[in-house]
Amino acid sequence: MSHTAAYQDALDYIFSFVDFSKTHAANLAPENFDLRRMIELLEPIGSPQEAFPAIHIAGTKGKGSTAALCSSALTAAGYRTGLYTSPHLQEFTERIRIDGEPISPEALVAQLETLKPHIAAVPGISTFEITTALAFSYFAQEEITAAVLEVGLGGRLDATNVVTPVVSVITSISMDHVPILGSTLAEIAGEKAGIIKPGVPVVSAPQRPEALAVIRRAADAAGSALTVVGTDVDFDPGPHSLDGQELSVMDPAGHPVRLKIPLLGRHQVENAATAWAALQIAGSAGLPIRREAIAAGFESVDWPGRFEVLHRNPFFVLDAAHNADSAARLLETLETYLPDRRMTLVFGASADKDAAEFLRILKPRTSWLIATRSDHPRAMPPAEIADISERLGMPAAVTDDLESALEFGLAGLAEEEILLVTGSVFVVGAAREVWSRRGLGDRE
Repeated sequence: MSHTAAYQDALDYIFSFVDFSKTHAANLAPENFDLRRMIELLEPIGSPQEAFPAIHIAGTKGKGSTAALCSSALTAAGYRTGLYTSPHLQEFTERIRIDGEPISPEALVAQLETLKPHIAAVPGISTFEITTALAFSYFAQEEITAAVLEVGLGGRLDATNVVTPVVSVITSISMDHVPILGSTLAEIAGEKAGIIKPGVPVVSAPQRPEALAVIRRAADAAGSALTVVGTDVDFDPGPHSLDGQELSVMDPAGHPVRLKIPLLGRHQVENAATAWAALQIAGSAGLPIRREAIAAGFESVDWPGRFEVLHRNPFFVLDAAHNADSAARLLETLETYLPDRRMTLVFGASADKDAAEFLRILKPRTSWLIATRSDHPRAMPPAEIADISERLGMPAAVTDDLESALEFGLAGLAEEEILLVTGSVFVVGAAREVWSRRGLGDRE
């Protein structure tokens, strides 16, 4: 059997279990999530999640970017750094990385083989739980010296929540995954705050008052010191261009520190400030890191698919915004970097998202929309998206084939317009794959 076949067999095995990321929202409920399964899986293999110090990150938006920034800085500081994130953009192995390098297909196959007997002993285990255990066991085997772990969904009952980190981080909270996490911002914040552990310090990004109140109560109940970015840690945006941006943050002594990041958008300044605060606290809790390493790591971070400008003539932009709040951030970023340009929108969304509100926010900049879908069971039918778009007064075309959608959009793009792909990380990942394979952005 070739490595390629073995790797595909491994993926088929992993996805043969319950995969809540591919389950329709109507069939999701909190009782589907239970940390006892993770404990039953991890204890027989030596509880690998205890083998390394970790930064644990929850939130609705920005947690992936914040995780990538923390990981890049720790690697720049000389730590052998594991990064666990989800979902992936193009390849499953992206979810499990060491010093920026995804786990190899061969290593994933080998790691899974050692886990299979233990997986078989845990009834009802899920795909995400298996993947999380794979990451933990791989990180322990490779003797990493630091880890950055992104919560998959929620926090309190997420599979990653078996870890006791050196610092817990909660990025911006907004309405998302309502059937599982709750129908109010306070309820959702309560699930996110479930990652707070007794005595473990907490960093929160700027939050709406009702979310911050919940986080503060949870931190107080756990005896955990809470640092709120924007209140306890001041930051300011600096100069910006399509090549990156600067920001300043205050160090513990109250002195400004200038940082550069390649990530675009005002919200990425907030994420960088949150990562900075988390690393400062981690440095006092067993992961010392010099500010020069933080600066170097931030400047070299690679986190594609987040207002990623793949081509400038014409402008071809990908953004993995997936809810109304992130759509508002996307519009703000468009106004900052590409003002006064109309756009053709290639849009696909998951069926549980509020596509109407998302599109309403982007309507002022949109000439027309091409409704499409990713190869994902929860994808909203393109015809339904087109119907929503037409009701909002935006002309729409329909195609199930994403590659055709991109070709169609580029062919009809005016010289000063933008082709923007958004609505879902799955659509953005698929578009990135098509672009890298076909070079669709090239135009003489």
